[in-house]
Amino acid sequence: MSEQKYPVIRPDWPFDVRRLPFYYGWLIWVFSMLGILISIPGQTMGMAVFTDHLIAALNLSRTQLSLAYLIGTVGSSLFLTRAGRWYDQLGGRLTVTAASAALAVMVLFISVTDNLAANFGGGAVISFLLITIGYFGVRFFGQGVLTSASRNVLLVWFEQRRGLVSSARGVFVSFGFSVAPLGLAWLIATSGWREALWELSFVCLIFAGIALILLRDNPKSCGVLVDGHTHEDQVPKTGVRPSATLGQARRTPIFWLATLSLSIHSLLGTAVTFHIVSIFAAAGRSQTEAFAYFLPAAMFSTVTNLLCGWLADKRSLKPFMILMLAGFTLGAVGLLYLQHDWGYAALVVGFGIGGGLWSVTSNLAFIRNFGPLHLGEITGFCTAIMVFASAIGPALFSLGLDYFGSYAAALWVCIAALALLLTFAFVLPQSRPSELGKAAH
Repeated sequence: MSEQKYPVIRPDWPFDVRRLPFYYGWLIWVFSMLGILISIPGQTMGMAVFTDHLIAALNLSRTQLSLAYLIGTVGSSLFLTRAGRWYDQLGGRLTVTAASAALAVMVLFISVTDNLAANFGGGAVISFLLITIGYFGVRFFGQGVLTSASRNVLLVWFEQRRGLVSSARGVFVSFGFSVAPLGLAWLIATSGWREALWELSFVCLIFAGIALILLRDNPKSCGVLVDGHTHEDQVPKTGVRPSATLGQARRTPIFWLATLSLSIHSLLGTAVTFHIVSIFAAAGRSQTEAFAYFLPAAMFSTVTNLLCGWLADKRSLKPFMILMLAGFTLGAVGLLYLQHDWGYAALVVGFGIGGGLWSVTSNLAFIRNFGPLHLGEITGFCTAIMVFASAIGPALFSLGLDYFGSYAAALWVCIAALALLLTFAFVLPQSRPSELGKAAH
């Protein structure tokens, strides 16, 4: 256990959570939510606000900066499985703390890339290399390690209400992500782009310090029971199952169905967000309509997330995954016919419902099927594939537009992939694989 290797973070330092008058899992819920929100500088929506300022400061073209972002994102995906092993070995407390501090350093690095490039003689090549390193850092530590670790650390503190508490967290995260671009734009307008990055770096560093003090890995190490039960309670028998290794998980169809289903959303969702104005313009719709689309979609996503997260606590995930894939398919078809009102409605409803169920699936699929012992490595591998998919999505749509004159070709590729996954989800029995029974706890 990490607290045995690192006494400074033993579970009773600096206080014993058993002495508190409330279940500590609720404070972990707060930290899980904040950890994902702190990752905003490593998310596409967070870095995108700084794009024009970095183009001007580094004397790079938009294409060059986009390529640096692509390389940094793909590069970061190659190391996320190993980062998942760090989580399994060190625990959520150390991983969240280290990832937050490292994200602070990388955000600070991006804020001075133009000055560093000048010190190295300037030129597009030096600027390109430096910003690629910066993008790699914020994507790896922000979107990758910090987001995944913050999600995972909550899952072991709740069992009976795991879906509900995860979905409740998702409501606040979705709201935070939706207002982040506006907030960052205001921060840049009032302070300047470089100063805004400094302030973000400072927030990440403060969070790292607080997480080191207050975060805890799991209830067992703290001497408390999951879900807030006491030893006097009659704890419900939930049928605890052995944990699987990543190698065992990758040999099961359920793992690949969940991973590829989550990844197709990363690809399609990132591509649509990246090209949203152009996609709507091609359908004869305005920029205002393009940006306005996100609000009703978020409303459908929030309601779906809360309702299905509550329902999923006592039900199989199979119908939720089928509905998620059907929602994404409906949204993709809506994009093909966006010039019609019914196409716009299909886009909003399909992607809204699919996005809400994406949160439910990503929170529950892996810990339910493969247990908590190697959760970091398993979700790290899945996250690596999702990050890679999110990196190639915009490029796939751009190539489709260049070669075929519209986004329809790329959309049909995505629809075909969704139809294949949907068929797979229907026919695959999604009970826990029997061959995992020999895995060690």
